[in-house]
Amino acid sequence: MQIHSAEFIISAAKQAQFITRPIPHFVFAGRSNVGKSSILNKILNRKNLAKTSQTPGKTRLINYFLINDRFFFVDIPGYGFAKVSKKERADWGRLIEVYLTETPQIAMVFQLIDVRHDPSENDKQMLLWLQHQQLPFRILLTKADKLSKNKVYSQQARIAKILGVPRTDLIPTSAMSAMGVKETWREINQAYEDAKGLDNNRDEGAL
Repeated sequence: MQIHSAEFIISAAKQAQFITRPIPHFVFAGRSNVGKSSILNKILNRKNLAKTSQTPGKTRLINYFLINDRFFFVDIPGYGFAKVSKKERADWGRLIEVYLTETPQIAMVFQLIDVRHDPSENDKQMLLWLQHQQLPFRILLTKADKLSKNKVYSQQARIAKILGVPRTDLIPTSAMSAMGVKETWREINQAYEDAKGLDNNRDEGAL
């Protein structure tokens, strides 16, 4: 897909600020230090649209980016960040849960996991929650440039087994080499077309 425009819209701190425009949302979730902002920028071929930081946990709000005036990329706060209070972590958790359960426009959730490590308990809990909510998801394995190709392949299989999902649900990615960008866009394009089909079906049923 050609990216003609990509713009930051808002950082939502509460439900009243959530965007309700009826176009698809593609959500990016993961641990605080998994490299969400870097891979977002690489997918969009932008340098600093999503702000990166050396300090994990910088994303504390729900950030909306409008792409081609056709759909949103949504960056949600990283989970598992220990250097904030329990209350603040709980507040983030509630904000994320309300967004994910009260946004019918979600077309896909991309859960990011560092390919170099086994999934954490937070990773496992997040995936189980997505499955329980019946939200469509794919897993992006970040930082694949840090390992050899053979090791990436073996880690992909290992992580899939740990999570109990097909290996094809996992896409190795790299914000350095652009590995996995085409595959990620393939998933986005398909989910976008599926979302349009659902909207058309609703419209036809309303006639």
